[in-house]
Amino acid sequence: MKLRVVVLGAGFGGLELASILSAKIGDQLDLILIDKNDSFFFGFSKFDVMFGKKTPEAVRLPYSSIDKPGVRFRQENVLTIDPVSKRVITDKEHYEADVLVIALGANYDVTATPGLREGGNEFYSFDGVLALREVLPAFAGGKVVVGVCAIPFKCPPAPSECALLMHDFITERGLRERSEITLVMPFGVPIPPSPSTSKALIAAFKERNIKFIPEAVVRSIDPARRIAILDEGQELPFDLFLGIPKHVAPDVVLQSGMTMNGWIPVDPVNLKTKFPGVYAAGDVTSVGTPKAGVFAEGSARMIAASILAEYFQGEMPAPYKGDGSCYIEFGGGRVGRVDVDFFSGPKPVGTYVEASAAMVKDKEEFGTVRAARWFCR
Repeated sequence: MKLRVVVLGAGFGGLELASILSAKIGDQLDLILIDKNDSFFFGFSKFDVMFGKKTPEAVRLPYSSIDKPGVRFRQENVLTIDPVSKRVITDKEHYEADVLVIALGANYDVTATPGLREGGNEFYSFDGVLALREVLPAFAGGKVVVGVCAIPFKCPPAPSECALLMHDFITERGLRERSEITLVMPFGVPIPPSPSTSKALIAAFKERNIKFIPEAVVRSIDPARRIAILDEGQELPFDLFLGIPKHVAPDVVLQSGMTMNGWIPVDPVNLKTKFPGVYAAGDVTSVGTPKAGVFAEGSARMIAASILAEYFQGEMPAPYKGDGSCYIEFGGGRVGRVDVDFFSGPKPVGTYVEASAAMVKDKEEFGTVRAARWFCR
């Protein structure tokens, strides 16, 4: 009989897992990949859409184009997850698995920050980006606040990137002299595991006259006064607020009995949950790595290796290292990269690859390679 694998979520984690298992045991595999959306997009492409560099259609990769032996995609909403029986019910079907993988990511709770929906904007969801695509061209200058509303949040470099790219956007329109940009972050430095990356970002902020407020979050927005209120009561006036909303696990995950403190705990060695035959990958877990696509991809590789070792009754893989690389937009046509390893040593270690025009092509290749690997035979 074929190995029945059900993967919930077709982001970095789900796509990487399906790709690996298909390549290794496609003729012995029956993998159902479920996602509520009809297409995938790389997180970094949101800035291209938001700032009008690319159309929404140009960055979407339709799931209907997945062509992998042993893999079937289903666009469905997951209604219930039973981790004991490894049974999943969607709005269209029910599935039973030999191996169940939860890779549903994190959702955004805009309502958790009072006033954010009414008086601000968020740039983490695709809908939020589409809205900002219409808002930004009408911005006539003034005070811009980029603010994190809660931790944890996806892609730790993204708030810094937003501030730097916003500088470029208003400079190109001749609005910089009449504008101010402030970045509010919950960390003491932009990228805590990598002092060299943080130093480069802080230097970029200083060069562009971007005010950096560390160790703070935006607790609420006063839409009437157009004020962002920080956790210690400080008030920041704004004409444009760009927020990173509170992240939460999807409701269906919270209702499954798998979570602790809002996220799915997993064994950091192999990403197994406490339920036999059930794994969790990426943002939906509390494994200890950042909530970013590249770490979801790495956890999926670990899960694939573990599944294959058990399937072939072979040696288990080496423990998950929690390593990954994130590209960082510095603006001005330059991209840097931070390489971080979270679990190999006594503490996380990050190294910085200096921002350059050459790194732009490196980032583009990162996307091209994965699109080909995940969607084509």
